[in-house]
Amino acid sequence: LPHPAVWFWSPGTPGVGKTTLGKELASRAGLSYVNVGDLAKEGELYEGFDEEYDCPILDEDRVIDELEDRMSEGGVVLDYHGCDFFPERWFHVVLVLRTENGLLYDRLQSRCVGHRGCAGGHLTGSPALLHVSFSRGYAGKKLQDNIQCEIFQTLYEEAVSSYKKEIVHQLPSNTPEDLERNLDQIMQWIEQWMKDNN
Repeated sequence: LPHPAVWFWSPGTPGVGKTTLGKELASRAGLSYVNVGDLAKEGELYEGFDEEYDCPILDEDRVIDELEDRMSEGGVVLDYHGCDFFPERWFHVVLVLRTENGLLYDRLQSRCVGHRGCAGGHLTGSPALLHVSFSRGYAGKKLQDNIQCEIFQTLYEEAVSSYKKEIVHQLPSNTPEDLERNLDQIMQWIEQWMKDNN
């Protein structure tokens, strides 16, 4: 059997460590790593532009089509900020990284956002959004909306309503020590899954 498809996401914001954790997990476990933001950017998988958040709108159907074969093979760490449009059959584990609000606020303000995602669309029910601004950190409404997502656990609740509750896990992501503990715990889960399914 292939490795489990492991997907993890965070509460809508860059800065909680999902890319760092995802790349390191893939390296340690021999899994493949896919950043949905990068995939969308490379394939221009957009269906419009959101003026309020100044970013393209992700074409969710095209993203699903692009990922279907890769995900059916298993052994994938999928890095994205939202989850409500991904098929439940793809995942064995959904990991929600959580960062203390003060730390997250500081990280977002000072961060060059590049190809990372935002949570704005999830707060309003509109399509998921993908930010591609390169020269500034988060500010104003975008910063406030993402911090509110963390405070109210908006996307954790989305994960629990989209997938079986027993596969959704929250992990702290505040310090380098948290990163190491999380990697150790996830590696144990993967090893146990392999034993149980071989």
